[in-house]
Amino acid sequence: MKLLSIIIPCYNSESYMHYAIESLVVGGEDVEILLINDGSTDETEAIANHYAEKYPKIVTAIHQANGGHGEAINTGLKHAKGLYFKVVDSDDWVDTRAYLKVLDTLKTFSGTTGTIDLLISNFVYEKQGSKYRKVMRYDNVLPKDTVFSWDDVKPFKKGQFMMMHAMIYRTNLLREAHLSLPKHTFYVDNLYVYTPLPYATRLFYLDVDFYRYFIGRSDQSVNESVMIRRIDQQLKVNHLMLEAIDLDTIHHERLRDYMLKHLEIVTVISAILLIKSGTKENLRKKRELMRYVKQENVELYVNLKYGLMGRLINLPGKVGRMISVMAYKISQKVIGFN
Repeated sequence: MKLLSIIIPCYNSESYMHYAIESLVVGGEDVEILLINDGSTDETEAIANHYAEKYPKIVTAIHQANGGHGEAINTGLKHAKGLYFKVVDSDDWVDTRAYLKVLDTLKTFSGTTGTIDLLISNFVYEKQGSKYRKVMRYDNVLPKDTVFSWDDVKPFKKGQFMMMHAMIYRTNLLREAHLSLPKHTFYVDNLYVYTPLPYATRLFYLDVDFYRYFIGRSDQSVNESVMIRRIDQQLKVNHLMLEAIDLDTIHHERLRDYMLKHLEIVTVISAILLIKSGTKENLRKKRELMRYVKQENVELYVNLKYGLMGRLINLPGKVGRMISVMAYKISQKVIGFN
């Protein structure tokens, strides 16, 4: 069995997938790198085959009809032979020293009864044109360098949540959670992070800046204008998160608190994007979203109606919407997203 399966979903990635792959092959035969060519029409298939031939004991190329990011992850999970599972997007990369430390840490838990369920590390926003690199770390809420449970986790701050880039799950945990992401849907990384969390009871936080998250391509799915054009995709994922887990069944108070806050920030992002678009149709969708939240999770609805972030998305009138967007822009500057 391999120590770590690394899934790289690739769709028309010929211009940048080299960086991701080259940063990962240094892990040697402890890892398997599954290049999932998701129906690309450029040279992605040939590049994937080249790396599979060059590193036959490390890299495997898998070609499939286009199904989207989520389906590529589904395919990777079906083929994964590693004890642990990591997704690296084809336009991102990892830091070598941090990567080797991650592997050394995972080795200490392999082949023992003390296998961890989830390893969390930092990630860095590599924002094109920005001199300042925002590092997302969790040392204020997670114990460092020790196995811990949700009971040991401090409350996350408003707007602070874990992203896919920070997480390495135990592979069989994802299977036990029956993780299956929707096809032809963007923004499924939130589902990937959120839905398996109740299955993770043994966690470990490694305070290293491992994952480098590139932001800056005009066609990137997290580009703000692209997100507004694809708002129905964001809303679909938002709805699926609301439906996936009844939070009243979560008995760990800290886990439930975290999951509620994660839902809140995803819903706030959905609402802000709908407001920012300024169209009557999207303002109607925003009202519909709030009604759906009220139907599915009254506690979340109350938070969104009367909490700090919630009040920002419910300010009345055109001036109120302008203030909401301004607050969102300030958050962009502070956090570094989009």
